[in-house]
Amino acid sequence: MTTSPVVAPTAAAAMAEAGRQAVGAGLVVHRTDPLNADTPLPLLAGAGLGAGGTAVVLGDGSAVLIRQIQATDAPLLAGIFARLSPTSRWMRFLAAKNHLTDAELRYLTVLDHHDHDAVIALDRGGHGVGVARYIRHPEDPHTAELAIAVVDDWHRRGLGTQLLTQLSDRARHQGIHRFTALMSADNEAMAALLHTMNAEVTHCDSSTVEYQITLARTVAHHAQPGRRAG
Repeated sequence: MTTSPVVAPTAAAAMAEAGRQAVGAGLVVHRTDPLNADTPLPLLAGAGLGAGGTAVVLGDGSAVLIRQIQATDAPLLAGIFARLSPTSRWMRFLAAKNHLTDAELRYLTVLDHHDHDAVIALDRGGHGVGVARYIRHPEDPHTAELAIAVVDDWHRRGLGTQLLTQLSDRARHQGIHRFTALMSADNEAMAALLHTMNAEVTHCDSSTVEYQITLARTVAHHAQPGRRAG
């Protein structure tokens, strides 16, 4: 059975749709291939550079832009969903799902970037290839539920790691200390990714596994407590 780097949030249905917050980050370049760090980064045509974000070159040379999700990104989210295989969709939602409704797309893109935040990865052509989000637990403001989805033809390139790293940084700046993740017991790829984050298994049964990931505090978080990420 093909595994897919996706996890599914269970708290999403309980969260109200939130307002939009403007994007304030500038464009920076980050590489995962230090041996080729002097190679110029190709332009990401149509990838929304004006919205800010981080240009990332993965280990296989693939270039993506990772930026905060905006309220206008519903077509990009729909495109990511369309490129997920039935297996990946099952692992993302833990149920059979054939499409996203307009209401679901609004919920996934109109965010407050505090209790509900997400980052999206765009390829050179500006198409969505992956997304990671957190939703703060209503009963525990220091904990948030994690969800990641990467389109099938971008699996095993390290994109899930980059999305999780950037989302974790944003979450720490919003006072979140830990992630929880509920995933299919068959999702070996995501289990391996969470293992790199020192995730702990908190519950498991024959079909699902629940993890908890403690987010290490950063110097920037100590220096500027309470500051919200842009």
